[in-house]
Amino acid sequence: WRRRGQPTPHLPSLPSIKTTMAQQAGPDVSKLAPEQKEQMYAAATTEMEYRVELFNKMVGGCYEKCIDKKFKEGDLNVGENSCVDRCTSKYWQCVGIVGQMLGAGGEPPPAQ
Repeated sequence: WRRRGQPTPHLPSLPSIKTTMAQQAGPDVSKLAPEQKEQMYAAATTEMEYRVELFNKMVGGCYEKCIDKKFKEGDLNVGENSCVDRCTSKYWQCVGIVGQMLGAGGEPPPAQ
């Protein structure tokens, strides 16, 4: 949010956003052979299944750790909310470390 009188931050133009998105989209699928398209589709499907499973495990684990099972209120209380924030942050941090280790051939990333 910005306060009145503050300058509006620069926003990229629509053409530059489209160009950036096209650069990040990957190869032009229409130019690939049918076998390559099938391999890309299978890899994308596997990646999506992995991410859904990862998310579900994170939700389940953080729910078990942080949420009071008595459901006294309709919303999370302050303690539950901060616990969920810390839990999800640590979970994604661990996923990132494991991903870096797998990408580096099993070597741990440098300490931060």
